[in-house]
Amino acid sequence: MSARFVPLSDVAEMLSISASQAYALVRSGELRAIKVGGRGQWRVEVTEIESYIERSYAATAAFLEQERAQERTGSSPQS
Repeated sequence: MSARFVPLSDVAEMLSISASQAYALVRSGELRAIKVGGRGQWRVEVTEIESYIERSYAATAAFLEQERAQERTGSSPQS
């Protein structure tokens, strides 16, 4: 049986980011997580990671579409 919840270190490895970046995603609310145990260890449900990835794909697609639209109209992209 595979684990339902994984620690932030596993999230970081799955997303190829640092542990501090994974923690920042949780703190910002971009990635839902729970605190468990007496020491308050963070755990992320695997389905939440998949949802985060899907939202990231959608946000990236929207960003790229906006850039293409600006290129077609001759507008310069805004930072």
